[in-house]
Amino acid sequence: MRYRSLRECVLDLEKNGHLIRVKQEVDPYLEMAEIQRRAYASQGPAIFFEKVKGSPFPAVCNLFGTMERTEFIFRSTLKQVQAAVQLKADPKVVLKNPGHLFRLPAAGLHALPRKAWRKAPVMRHQTTIDQLPLIHSWPMDGGPYVLLPQVCTEDPEQPGAMKTNVGMYRVQLMGNEYIPNKEIGLHYQIHRGIGVHHSKAAQRGEKLRVSVFVGGPPAHTFAAVMPLPEGLSELMFAGMFAGRNFRYARDARGHFINADADFVITGTIDPTATKPEGPFGDHLGYYSLQHEFPVMEVDAVYHREGAIWPFTAVGRPPQEDTSFGELIHAVTGPMVPVSVPGLHAMHAVDAAGVHPLLLAIGSERYVPYGKRYPQELLTVANAVLGFGQASLAKYLLIIAKEDAPQLDIHDISGFFQHLLRRIDLRRDLHFQTRTTMDTLDYSGTGLNQGSKVVMAAAGDPIRELATELPSELALPSGFSEPKVAQPGILAIQGPAFRDQGSGEKQAEQLAQGLEPYAVALAGFPLILLVDDSDFTAKNLNNFLWVTFTRSNPSHDIHGVKAFTDHKHWGCEGPMVIDARIKPHHAPPLVEDPEMMKRVDALGVKGAVLEGVV
Repeated sequence: MRYRSLRECVLDLEKNGHLIRVKQEVDPYLEMAEIQRRAYASQGPAIFFEKVKGSPFPAVCNLFGTMERTEFIFRSTLKQVQAAVQLKADPKVVLKNPGHLFRLPAAGLHALPRKAWRKAPVMRHQTTIDQLPLIHSWPMDGGPYVLLPQVCTEDPEQPGAMKTNVGMYRVQLMGNEYIPNKEIGLHYQIHRGIGVHHSKAAQRGEKLRVSVFVGGPPAHTFAAVMPLPEGLSELMFAGMFAGRNFRYARDARGHFINADADFVITGTIDPTATKPEGPFGDHLGYYSLQHEFPVMEVDAVYHREGAIWPFTAVGRPPQEDTSFGELIHAVTGPMVPVSVPGLHAMHAVDAAGVHPLLLAIGSERYVPYGKRYPQELLTVANAVLGFGQASLAKYLLIIAKEDAPQLDIHDISGFFQHLLRRIDLRRDLHFQTRTTMDTLDYSGTGLNQGSKVVMAAAGDPIRELATELPSELALPSGFSEPKVAQPGILAIQGPAFRDQGSGEKQAEQLAQGLEPYAVALAGFPLILLVDDSDFTAKNLNNFLWVTFTRSNPSHDIHGVKAFTDHKHWGCEGPMVIDARIKPHHAPPLVEDPEMMKRVDALGVKGAVLEGVV
């Protein structure tokens, strides 16, 4: 089915058993987000809230809560879009599968945005910011946020539908120093398309027009998260996925309007004006703290008849946005080898917060005879770190396809075992010590500042990975509770990290204390220094989250028998990553106990959300 509106999608999901209604009033302060997180965790249905406290508008969540439902929503267009991307990646695909030709005209037909002939449905009514469902997700959040926004800007030098950028940048509706109903906060990371438009407006001494779309056909929401090359409009993908051209209009002030959205907030940004934005409980599982970000002066808030407010909840992954990542991979996977020669696949690991950990499989063909070791892989790694949002990766782990042609990059445990069996820690660690990193990652030396490391592995295995602790292992004073987190990975509990000086000394103390056991620990090339080894070793997701969200490679990687040779760092024994919480880290997300009890009551036998929360 090709939806013309969000309401059509809601009714279709309800008809097919993918959505339930909640008739009793729900609170947008913490309660609705807690319900969403639990519905996602239980792989439950989408939920339509008929009554939202303080707002005349209904809301819906968990639309993309399972891949089954996500594929159901796009069942009429997904294969068409995949065929178009495959043809772009490899024109010879038509010879292999002529059936693709029949899907291409339909996808292309709907790619070009077109102007709405009649008055845009979304412009028939107006409201104010304080009447919207003000979703407040976490106790320390600075205010309510738009949680599935489609933020649209035009190129100031070349305005028009084909020169727009649409991104899912978070929008704070109230709180801090914002003037109620007149100002909202706009947060975007440094490596985003809107930044180009912002810079051009500043150079021209102009305010930047911004339109925030909320709702509309689900394809429009998904298009906002697509990692498209700079200059290629997301509106084209929105039309292809919707199976219906993106329709747009303009209001009296010249703002670009998504005609089929449920809501559109219009306004302008003075490129030199900022106000404090945040805190916000983010997808790394911590709060991103309060910082100065652009402030948007609100001109109008439009909404269509029967408008529905879609929302999600973010927090420690996996969350609903995991479905977006899986769908993006399903669509764009064939383009990866075309975009970066020598790269076969890459996977930004959701459980590690996406940008902190990037896995990659590349070619290693520089020496087709004799012993293979990372050479071409390093060329590929450099290209990956210059490729779009992949440039935000903090840990890039790359292996050679020739060593395991059938290895699935989404088999994270298998990938780590493959790499750890082969990596030579004396040779295969490559650092960038002062560089940009994810705005949301507080493990570095400052906002957007930190380091990166490439871990490359190619050739035959040089060790077997251990799964049991060495019987003779004795830890230095202050360190305890060694646990096997994964094959070849050991988690050791250490004292709390107080400051950089003492923290580094403690990590070095552990590394030195392990030197007598270097041979016994040969099967554990990776050792983690953590606050809670039981928690870290409990499962794969805990290991990924703790290790890669709480460490900065340049500061937190140590080693047993470490050395520096002509500015190259390596170690003779295991590598030690200090993954303890540091004082400069953002606080982790913790649910409100009273709200948890309230939502618990909604899930008891006979209650409205029995079996869902």
